[in-house]
Amino acid sequence: MEDRRNPHLKVQEMAQCYANRNPLEAMSGLAGEADQEEAAIKWLALAVLHAVGAGAKKIELTLDAQGRAVVTAKYREATLPSPGPAVGARVLAMVGEILHLEGGTGQGLLALGLAGDNLDIKVKLEDEDGGRQLSLKFGE
Repeated sequence: MEDRRNPHLKVQEMAQCYANRNPLEAMSGLAGEADQEEAAIKWLALAVLHAVGAGAKKIELTLDAQGRAVVTAKYREATLPSPGPAVGARVLAMVGEILHLEGGTGQGLLALGLAGDNLDIKVKLEDEDGGRQLSLKFGE
């Protein structure tokens, strides 16, 4: 039977499922996951949970021109576990799908309901230096 839930709903469900786990620990093994779709959903949910729990204002996932996936959080200098290039590419594509961004670039608001609260995340997808970058801004 085909799963007809959309990626937005899946991210929200995954965030609720992982709400009591250590997001960084759970993120660290995602680069090697066989199911890249599921890994991308999980990574995005865990990134949101990390931001909420650690007070991050912004998380950036960059796929550079050499195909590397690099993640940074803006709250202090810290690097988050990379989802790897394949899952990172799927995260970028999925966010574009969720926000209905034409051409895969643009910005919008991702609203998630977590533990009875609503969380509005400012999302920006852009091409940068031959690669692509996703920025998630929290609580401005």
